[in-house]
Amino acid sequence: MEYLIETIKYLGSGASVSLRIFFVTLAFSFPISILIAMTYRLNIVYRRFISFYTWLFRGTPLMLQLFFFMFGLPAFGIAVDRMMVAYIAFILNYAAYFTEILRAGIESLPKDQEESAQVMGASRYLTYRHVIMPQAIRKEMPTITNEVITLIKDTSLVTVIAISDLMRNVKEIVSRDFTISPFFLAAVFYLLISYIIIRIFKKLENKFDFMDNTV
Repeated sequence: MEYLIETIKYLGSGASVSLRIFFVTLAFSFPISILIAMTYRLNIVYRRFISFYTWLFRGTPLMLQLFFFMFGLPAFGIAVDRMMVAYIAFILNYAAYFTEILRAGIESLPKDQEESAQVMGASRYLTYRHVIMPQAIRKEMPTITNEVITLIKDTSLVTVIAISDLMRNVKEIVSRDFTISPFFLAAVFYLLISYIIIRIFKKLENKFDFMDNTV
Protein backbone atom coordinates (compact mmCIF):
# COMPACT_ATOMS: atom_id res chain seq x y z
CA MET A 1 0.00 0.00 0.00
CA GLU A 2 2.83 2.36 0.87
CA TYR A 3 4.50 1.58 -2.47
CA LEU A 4 1.27 2.44 -4.34
CA ILE A 5 0.94 5.74 -2.49
CA GLU A 6 4.55 6.69 -3.25
CA THR A 7 4.07 5.72 -6.90
CA ILE A 8 0.93 7.84 -7.20
CA LYS A 9 2.67 10.80 -5.55
CA TYR A 10 5.61 10.53 -7.93
CA LEU A 11 3.35 10.23 -10.96
CA GLY A 12 1.31 13.13 -9.59
CA SER A 13 4.36 15.38 -9.63
CA GLY A 14 4.87 14.47 -13.29
CA ALA A 15 1.18 15.02 -14.04
CA SER A 16 1.40 18.52 -12.56
CA VAL A 17 4.18 19.34 -15.04
CA SER A 18 2.08 18.00 -17.92
CA LEU A 19 -0.89 20.10 -16.79
CA ARG A 20 1.27 23.19 -16.43
CA ILE A 21 2.47 22.86 -20.04
CA PHE A 22 -1.11 22.20 -21.14
CA PHE A 23 -2.61 25.28 -19.45
CA VAL A 24 0.22 27.66 -20.36
CA THR A 25 0.07 26.54 -24.00
CA LEU A 26 -3.70 26.95 -24.15
CA ALA A 27 -3.65 30.30 -22.33
CA PHE A 28 -1.21 31.80 -24.84
CA SER A 29 -1.72 29.94 -28.13
CA PHE A 30 -5.49 30.41 -28.45
CA PRO A 31 -5.54 34.20 -27.88
CA ILE A 32 -2.56 34.55 -30.24
CA SER A 33 -4.41 32.55 -32.90
CA ILE A 34 -7.51 34.74 -32.48
CA LEU A 35 -5.40 37.86 -32.99
CA ILE A 36 -3.68 36.39 -36.06
CA ALA A 37 -6.95 35.19 -37.58
CA MET A 38 -8.54 38.63 -37.04
CA THR A 39 -5.65 40.45 -38.71
CA TYR A 40 -4.89 37.90 -41.44
CA ARG A 41 -6.36 40.04 -44.25
CA LEU A 42 -4.50 43.24 -43.35
CA ASN A 43 -2.10 43.13 -46.31
CA ILE A 44 -0.53 40.61 -48.65
CA VAL A 45 2.94 40.72 -47.05
CA TYR A 46 1.55 39.98 -43.60
CA ARG A 47 -0.72 37.28 -45.05
CA ARG A 48 2.22 35.55 -46.74
CA PHE A 49 4.25 35.70 -43.54
CA ILE A 50 1.43 34.10 -41.52
CA SER A 51 0.89 31.47 -44.20
CA PHE A 52 4.59 30.60 -44.06
CA TYR A 53 4.50 30.46 -40.25
CA THR A 54 1.51 28.11 -40.12
CA TRP A 55 2.96 25.97 -42.93
CA LEU A 56 6.29 25.68 -41.09
CA PHE A 57 4.90 24.72 -37.69
CA ARG A 58 2.12 22.48 -38.98
CA GLY A 59 4.39 20.78 -41.49
CA THR A 60 7.17 19.78 -39.10
CA PRO A 61 6.90 17.41 -36.11
CA LEU A 62 6.48 18.99 -32.69
CA MET A 63 9.31 16.76 -31.45
CA LEU A 64 11.64 18.28 -34.05
CA GLN A 65 10.60 21.75 -32.94
CA LEU A 66 11.39 20.85 -29.33
CA PHE A 67 14.86 19.66 -30.38
CA PHE A 68 15.42 22.80 -32.44
CA PHE A 69 14.59 25.19 -29.61
CA MET A 70 16.46 23.03 -27.10
CA PHE A 71 19.72 22.86 -29.05
CA GLY A 72 19.29 25.56 -31.71
CA LEU A 73 18.67 28.57 -29.47
CA PRO A 74 21.88 28.06 -27.42
CA ALA A 75 23.78 27.92 -30.73
CA PHE A 76 22.63 31.51 -31.30
CA GLY A 77 23.64 32.51 -27.80
CA ILE A 78 20.10 32.39 -26.40
CA ALA A 79 20.04 30.51 -23.10
CA VAL A 80 16.67 29.08 -22.08
CA ASP A 81 15.72 26.39 -19.58
CA ARG A 82 13.90 23.22 -20.57
CA MET A 83 10.46 24.35 -19.44
CA MET A 84 10.79 27.57 -21.43
CA VAL A 85 11.78 25.52 -24.47
CA ALA A 86 8.62 23.45 -24.02
CA TYR A 87 6.45 26.57 -23.64
CA ILE A 88 7.92 28.23 -26.75
CA ALA A 89 7.61 25.16 -28.97
CA PHE A 90 4.11 24.24 -27.82
CA ILE A 91 2.73 27.78 -28.00
CA LEU A 92 4.09 28.44 -31.49
CA ASN A 93 2.97 25.01 -32.72
CA TYR A 94 -0.56 25.16 -31.36
CA ALA A 95 -1.05 28.82 -32.27
CA ALA A 96 -0.39 27.77 -35.88
CA TYR A 97 -3.01 25.00 -35.70
CA PHE A 98 -5.61 27.17 -33.96
CA THR A 99 -5.01 29.96 -36.46
CA GLU A 100 -5.85 27.71 -39.40
CA ILE A 101 -8.90 26.33 -37.59
CA LEU A 102 -10.24 29.82 -36.91
CA ARG A 103 -9.41 30.99 -40.43
CA ALA A 104 -11.44 28.10 -41.82
CA GLY A 105 -14.34 29.16 -39.60
CA ILE A 106 -14.08 32.77 -40.75
CA GLU A 107 -13.87 31.81 -44.43
CA SER A 108 -16.99 29.65 -44.11
CA LEU A 109 -19.14 32.58 -42.96
CA PRO A 110 -21.20 34.67 -45.41
CA LYS A 111 -19.12 37.58 -46.70
CA ASP A 112 -22.00 40.05 -46.41
CA GLN A 113 -21.89 39.98 -42.59
CA GLU A 114 -18.65 41.94 -42.43
CA GLU A 115 -19.83 44.33 -45.13
CA SER A 116 -23.15 44.92 -43.34
CA ALA A 117 -21.40 45.64 -40.03
CA GLN A 118 -19.09 48.15 -41.72
CA VAL A 119 -22.04 49.86 -43.42
CA MET A 120 -23.62 50.26 -39.98
CA GLY A 121 -20.48 52.05 -38.80
CA ALA A 122 -18.75 49.25 -36.88
CA SER A 123 -14.96 49.21 -37.01
CA ARG A 124 -13.05 46.16 -38.25
CA TYR A 125 -12.07 45.30 -34.68
CA LEU A 126 -15.64 45.49 -33.35
CA THR A 127 -16.95 43.56 -36.35
CA TYR A 128 -14.56 40.68 -35.76
CA ARG A 129 -14.92 40.75 -31.99
CA HIS A 130 -18.72 40.79 -31.80
CA VAL A 131 -19.88 39.34 -35.14
CA ILE A 132 -17.29 37.29 -37.02
CA MET A 133 -15.09 35.64 -34.40
CA PRO A 134 -17.86 34.32 -32.08
CA GLN A 135 -19.51 32.61 -35.06
CA ALA A 136 -16.19 31.22 -36.33
CA ILE A 137 -15.36 29.77 -32.91
CA ARG A 138 -18.84 28.28 -32.56
CA LYS A 139 -18.64 26.75 -36.04
CA GLU A 140 -15.24 25.18 -35.37
CA MET A 141 -15.93 24.09 -31.79
CA PRO A 142 -15.68 20.32 -32.50
CA THR A 143 -12.34 20.81 -34.26
CA ILE A 144 -11.06 23.01 -31.44
CA THR A 145 -12.12 20.35 -28.93
CA ASN A 146 -10.15 17.69 -30.79
CA GLU A 147 -7.10 19.94 -30.92
CA VAL A 148 -7.24 20.60 -27.16
CA ILE A 149 -7.48 16.86 -26.48
CA THR A 150 -4.48 16.33 -28.74
CA LEU A 151 -2.63 18.99 -26.74
CA ILE A 152 -2.89 17.16 -23.42
CA LYS A 153 -1.59 13.99 -25.08
CA ASP A 154 1.20 15.85 -26.87
CA THR A 155 2.58 17.09 -23.55
CA SER A 156 4.18 13.63 -23.24
CA LEU A 157 6.62 14.67 -26.00
CA VAL A 158 8.57 16.86 -23.55
CA THR A 159 10.12 13.62 -22.30
CA VAL A 160 12.57 13.87 -25.21
CA ILE A 161 14.14 17.02 -23.72
CA ALA A 162 14.41 15.41 -20.27
CA ILE A 163 11.50 17.19 -18.58
CA SER A 164 10.07 15.10 -15.74
CA ASP A 165 6.49 15.00 -16.96
CA LEU A 166 4.05 12.17 -16.34
CA MET A 167 5.37 9.83 -19.04
CA ARG A 168 9.01 10.30 -18.08
CA ASN A 169 8.16 9.42 -14.48
CA VAL A 170 6.18 6.42 -15.70
CA LYS A 171 9.17 5.16 -17.67
CA GLU A 172 11.46 5.59 -14.67
CA ILE A 173 9.20 3.53 -12.40
CA VAL A 174 8.67 0.82 -15.03
CA SER A 175 12.43 0.54 -15.65
CA ARG A 176 13.25 0.54 -11.95
CA ASP A 177 10.55 -1.75 -10.59
CA PHE A 178 9.69 -3.92 -13.62
CA THR A 179 5.96 -3.23 -13.29
CA ILE A 180 3.38 -2.07 -15.83
CA SER A 181 0.91 -0.60 -13.33
CA PRO A 182 2.17 2.99 -13.98
CA PHE A 183 1.02 2.64 -17.59
CA PHE A 184 -2.54 2.06 -16.39
CA LEU A 185 -2.36 5.02 -13.99
CA ALA A 186 -1.08 7.24 -16.82
CA ALA A 187 -3.90 6.03 -19.07
CA VAL A 188 -6.44 6.91 -16.36
CA PHE A 189 -4.96 10.41 -16.09
CA TYR A 190 -5.12 11.13 -19.84
CA LEU A 191 -8.61 9.64 -20.15
CA LEU A 192 -9.85 11.69 -17.19
CA ILE A 193 -8.44 14.96 -18.55
CA SER A 194 -9.84 14.17 -22.01
CA TYR A 195 -13.26 13.50 -20.47
CA ILE A 196 -13.17 16.81 -18.60
CA ILE A 197 -12.20 18.66 -21.79
CA ILE A 198 -15.04 17.03 -23.72
CA ARG A 199 -17.57 17.92 -21.01
CA ILE A 200 -16.40 21.55 -20.82
CA PHE A 201 -16.56 22.05 -24.58
CA LYS A 202 -19.90 20.27 -24.75
CA LYS A 203 -21.29 22.79 -22.27
CA LEU A 204 -19.85 25.61 -24.37
CA GLU A 205 -21.48 24.18 -27.49
CA ASN A 206 -24.82 23.96 -25.69
CA LYS A 207 -24.42 27.55 -24.52
CA PHE A 208 -23.82 28.71 -28.07
CA ASP A 209 -26.82 26.70 -29.28
CA PHE A 210 -28.94 28.37 -26.59
CA MET A 211 -27.75 31.79 -27.78
CA ASP A 212 -28.70 30.86 -31.35
CA ASN A 213 -32.14 29.80 -30.30
CA THR A 214 -32.80 33.09 -28.51
CA VAL A 215 -31.86 35.27 -31.46
